[in-house]
Amino acid sequence: MAEQPVAAREAAEQVVRNSYGRLLALLAARSGDIAAAEDALADALERAVTIWPATGAPANPEGWIFTVARNRLRDHYRSAAAQTSVVLHDVNGFDETWDDISIDSIPDERLALLFACAHPAIDPAMRTPLMLQTVLGLDANLIADAYVIPRPAMAQRLVRTKRRIRDTRIPFHVPDRSEMPARLTAVLEAVYGAYAIDWRGISGTTLRDSLASEAVYLAELIADLLPNEPEALGLAALLRLSSSRASARVEPSGEPIPLDEQDLSLWDAVAIERGETYLRSAYALRQIGRFQLEAAIESAHCARAKTGRTDHRALLALYDALLHVAPSLGAQVARAATIAELNGPEAGVAALDGISSAGVERFQPAWATRAHLLAQAGNTVDAVHAYEKAISLTTDAWTRTWLRERATRVIAAGTP
Repeated sequence: MAEQPVAAREAAEQVVRNSYGRLLALLAARSGDIAAAEDALADALERAVTIWPATGAPANPEGWIFTVARNRLRDHYRSAAAQTSVVLHDVNGFDETWDDISIDSIPDERLALLFACAHPAIDPAMRTPLMLQTVLGLDANLIADAYVIPRPAMAQRLVRTKRRIRDTRIPFHVPDRSEMPARLTAVLEAVYGAYAIDWRGISGTTLRDSLASEAVYLAELIADLLPNEPEALGLAALLRLSSSRASARVEPSGEPIPLDEQDLSLWDAVAIERGETYLRSAYALRQIGRFQLEAAIESAHCARAKTGRTDHRALLALYDALLHVAPSLGAQVARAATIAELNGPEAGVAALDGISSAGVERFQPAWATRAHLLAQAGNTVDAVHAYEKAISLTTDAWTRTWLRERATRVIAAGTP
């Protein structure tokens, strides 16, 4: 008997993992009331955990949960209290039975939900957290920890954002071709933000890995739903190729491993091929954009798993193209490091010196790169100073330890 409650709970958890966003999007699509749909879905999941241990999980758990949630939402809309604050929608449209319908047959409103989360009326800072919670079902506390924001504050912001979607009647729909470029950019930027989130204050790699994998899942979902949008495919390629090296990026102790020192056998060949497939599909559409160029840069690095070498000339050309399309401080620093690989560390330092952005003085990767290149050039004093500056701008404990170890080696090597 003990096995049945466990199986029932696992079945409910599987629905959350695989179908939460799809069910929530469908429940919220008519009213735009995400909070009410979340409450209905949570109630249905709670009932599943209560009932299924005695009855066994149904053959179609998604359909069962959707039907229960749909009925609760219908009752909510029909209640007198709800009608005073929420527009009463066509509740009769909720009356169809879904118990025997596969989840794959249920209309997929997730893309519409993503575009609602990234609507121009939504605070850009809240778009990614909202997507993480509504489409992926991540707990608000987890999201708060990732963004280094107090949990009550994040919960309040999410509530206010959902209320804004409801009260301003932000539509749940996929934009037409005239609106698509601007709106899609906001969606893709939000997903990219989830992957490249600022990890300051996070203890351990579990949360980091979890959010990164969820971002990859979200990017691939968008690419699969919009197969003719080159930048959607480019983002999926970028995140899949980048994530292919996840297992090789850190020591068991948690300290980072530089790209050129990683164990190539730990790179995920299946993930690399999947990313390359997305990249080829994007390139076939002949509309090159930022995410495709960043994916191409990742592809050039991943090629080392097969060839044993990195084509730095190709990388330099890609960085030049990226800076033309989407200039950024990170790309300029990476370009300087590539120049150093081609022409020596002094040339790389000169390229760093040529970066005019005022933000470079507070940009940790610029100082870490400078320290590495100065050490290569034999300039011990300046290298140690650059390491100290990089350490002062680093809050991640493992990265700070790694930088200190590098600085110590430079000092030891420069001591007569």
